[in-house]
Amino acid sequence: MTSAKKKSSASTKKRIVWEKTKIISTLGPASSSKDVLRKMFIAGVDVCRLNFSHSKYEEHEKLIKIIRELNKELNTNIPILADLQGPKIRIGEVKNNSIELKDGKTIIITTKECVGTEEKIYLSYSVFPKDVKPGELILIDDGKLALRIVSSNRKDEVVARVEHGGLLSSKKGVNLPDTAISLPCLTTKDKQDLTFILSHDIEWVGLSFVRSAKDIHELRKIINNHPSQNKPGIIAKIEKPEAVREMDLIIEETDGIMVARGDLGVEIPLQNVPLVQKTLVKKCMAAGKPIIIATQMMESMITNFRPTRAEVNDVANSVMDGADAVMLSGETSVGKYPVEVIETVQKILKQVEKFEDIYNKHNQHILKNNVEKSITDAICYNACSTAQLVNAKAITGLTHSGYTAYKLSSHRPKAGVFIFCKNHFLLRKLNLLWGVRGFLANQFTSTDQAIHEMQKDLQKNGYVKKGDLIIFTSSTPINQKGMTNMIKLEIC
Repeated sequence: MTSAKKKSSASTKKRIVWEKTKIISTLGPASSSKDVLRKMFIAGVDVCRLNFSHSKYEEHEKLIKIIRELNKELNTNIPILADLQGPKIRIGEVKNNSIELKDGKTIIITTKECVGTEEKIYLSYSVFPKDVKPGELILIDDGKLALRIVSSNRKDEVVARVEHGGLLSSKKGVNLPDTAISLPCLTTKDKQDLTFILSHDIEWVGLSFVRSAKDIHELRKIINNHPSQNKPGIIAKIEKPEAVREMDLIIEETDGIMVARGDLGVEIPLQNVPLVQKTLVKKCMAAGKPIIIATQMMESMITNFRPTRAEVNDVANSVMDGADAVMLSGETSVGKYPVEVIETVQKILKQVEKFEDIYNKHNQHILKNNVEKSITDAICYNACSTAQLVNAKAITGLTHSGYTAYKLSSHRPKAGVFIFCKNHFLLRKLNLLWGVRGFLANQFTSTDQAIHEMQKDLQKNGYVKKGDLIIFTSSTPINQKGMTNMIKLEIC
């Protein structure tokens, strides 16, 4: 089964897409119909994101059903990323949905629910008065408004002074960059949402506001204890200063990383975000973990038909950094041009991926504490090195666990990476990885038969032609679920 994308024209003719950086699209009112989603699939979506901060289960269930129908109809492997809300702090309702906070004025912030006024507003954070200290900063509405804590009664009220005021509407998000928040990473709502997610065989789960590797442990424990056979991968969202400080431990424990630049850019100084992004990409490639760049990638296309030059450069730089995927949020969930924004990003990817410097980032780190993984790592490293030396057009991997796909992808070879697998769920899951295209594998009785069948599939789908060099990796004996321990170079 190939995940080849198609043209977003009246024609439904398949086309081969060589773009290796993946596009994640958040679904919402603008992209909830099957007709629009079909066009988005054809235009180049690789992963569909469901934001559990919004929508009811019935709406998520409807979208899951449509995505799976389109996968069958279009012969694609589009997975779902279910994004948990996490301990998002918000203010409550305010009078007439708009109050003005004036510079220099003081305001009471209470944990007792009320309709907000210029004198008092409600905050959905029950232990807020206990956690905060005088002098700490409160940022509201992505940092547009800034308040400084004056005092706290340690029970239910905090007095704050407005440093940078303005109009405040209801339900705006709050960031506390100076405060050690005691809220758990997984809220009661998150656990309820997780039960729904695990019962629907969703391939990836995004964990919001991660602060330490312990947060990953907690989520992993819930996933592993669930009776579902198919276990989703965990994407740790880096959007807290604590997570930046613990990035190495978090990368080690998680299955993937998202640079959630919206909250991150409020929680840490804005000028630090680009270097954090580049550092995380480099570390994730070395660890063989996928990394997603998110937030405001093509923000202006929520309302405009064309992006800004700065947005085009942002997407391009994410590709040149080495990101596995770029993520669209409001652009496709509520924007006016959900299909056109996918087409625009695809054009950027196609052009930037002509840049030779993004390829062949061979990571020579071999795991010394696990013999099987060390052997597989060595095979994958040498497969990518050989592909570069001989200008191979394709590297194939036959995988049971997906590990080979992660390792091949992490080296960023210029050759196409084609993964053969017997598991539909795993095929969809692997579609997030940079450069990976999946095929449903048959039951092979010998290595020669496997190579012949894989080569035939690649030729049939237009990925290789007669005379091209192909590198095959597999385990031998082939009918056993063992480590990848074989590499072979063939002329098509």
